[in-house]
Amino acid sequence: MNNSTNRLGSPWRVAFRRFFGNRLSLCSSLFVGVVALMALLGYLMAPDSTPWANNQHLEIATKKPGFKVDFFLIPREVKTKQASFFRRIIGGQQNEYREVPILAYQLNEWNIILTEYTEPEDSLTIESTYSVQEILFPNHKPQTILCKPNAITITDDAGITEYSVAEIESIIERDFIKTQRFWFGTDRFGRDMLSRLIIGARISLAVGFIAVAISLLIGITLGALAGYARGWLDDLIMWFVNVVWSIPTLLMVIALTMVLGKGFWQIFVAVGLTMWVEVARVVRGQVMSLREKEYVEAAKVLGFGKFRIIFRHILPNVMGPVAIISAGNFATAILLEAGLSFLGIGVQPPIPSWGTMIKDHYGFLIMDKAFLAIMPGVAIMLLVLAFTLIGNGLRDALDPREIE
Repeated sequence: MNNSTNRLGSPWRVAFRRFFGNRLSLCSSLFVGVVALMALLGYLMAPDSTPWANNQHLEIATKKPGFKVDFFLIPREVKTKQASFFRRIIGGQQNEYREVPILAYQLNEWNIILTEYTEPEDSLTIESTYSVQEILFPNHKPQTILCKPNAITITDDAGITEYSVAEIESIIERDFIKTQRFWFGTDRFGRDMLSRLIIGARISLAVGFIAVAISLLIGITLGALAGYARGWLDDLIMWFVNVVWSIPTLLMVIALTMVLGKGFWQIFVAVGLTMWVEVARVVRGQVMSLREKEYVEAAKVLGFGKFRIIFRHILPNVMGPVAIISAGNFATAILLEAGLSFLGIGVQPPIPSWGTMIKDHYGFLIMDKAFLAIMPGVAIMLLVLAFTLIGNGLRDALDPREIE
């Protein structure tokens, strides 16, 4: 390294400057950061904040992007427990109302008559009737409410309160009518596609993060031990690596999924246990080249133990290639999870997964509603492309021939 590099800073600082100086790498990192923030705050940002964004309205299934409808909110018989802020971020919040899509409503003799949503071409009208008492005052006993021709009187501990017809209509409009626009349309169960995509990003990023963490833990440990110890331990570890390497990745993931079972956490472990081989091979090669360096010999002379030399002196110098592999493994993990979910052996409904969303709607590709399958496909493509470009940027930034 010459004097110009010394003036710029350490090799890692130079690499970071070169990485963020690459527009594609910078844009990809910003995109991944935005997606990660959306996934983390998913239930606070998604229009449907119910657990797994699973609020279904079959009456408005497969609506196109931009569709808007009015909902009438009907209180549930069992009161929904309010989740804390932290629990709401993690798992969402159950609706305390049942949402009924409507075309119109009217107030008639203290009864609310709803004209429920139907398609114009159906040429039928569905009406349902609810009393004002069960909608607006579900917690009051019948004897505490007196319905007069032009007013309702309620007697409770607070005293006597009277509501006119105009006040009742105002309360209904304010508290029990909700207008919602589905910016990305609705799926075949009438669920909000935008919300499902946002929560699905959480699944894809979680699979990538946990799978890469598992692969790094196993791959770095075995690769470092094999590269430093050599001898019979190296032969044993490399035999095991070659055996695992010879098995097709997708076949191994499917086999592990069958053993561990179908589920949310099982898919994380299954994908992670198939991605460590490449990490182990790269780390082994790097450690073998570094174990002969002068600073390693000096550490041995000073009496440092093997594990200290490996983890304190050698491994920090192999993190560059490991970071490049990790970016590629993120993309691979996202594709594997989407593929397994498409095959039906990944995360199970109602958990939203981009692969499952494609599986549920690929039949609509030949119809005028192809967007139902295209949108999750585009989301997978963009996220995988972003991680691939990040890996390419890291490769160029950490190339020692370029750091001069």
